[in-house]
Amino acid sequence: MEISGIISAVVIGIVIGVLGRLVVPGRQHIGILWTIVVGIVAAFIGSAIAGALGVADTKGPDWIEWLIQIALAAVGVAALDRSRGARR
Repeated sequence: MEISGIISAVVIGIVIGVLGRLVVPGRQHIGILWTIVVGIVAAFIGSAIAGALGVADTKGPDWIEWLIQIALAAVGVAALDRSRGARR
């Protein structure tokens, strides 16, 4: 993977993390840095899942891939929030 691909993955991960956080109802008790990390991880995993399902490269916007990534980010944000809340 080239440096431009990594940079774009990080930028997309930030957007995915923020969208995933918006999908989760209520207030999350995690910082923006954790949201970004969850988004980046969700973007990479979501791309792999979309590739395995054969929906990663379509004509036009890859809506299914985006939905998979956002859903994974929402699950990740909720899980991290719940695990951090259990420690308090």
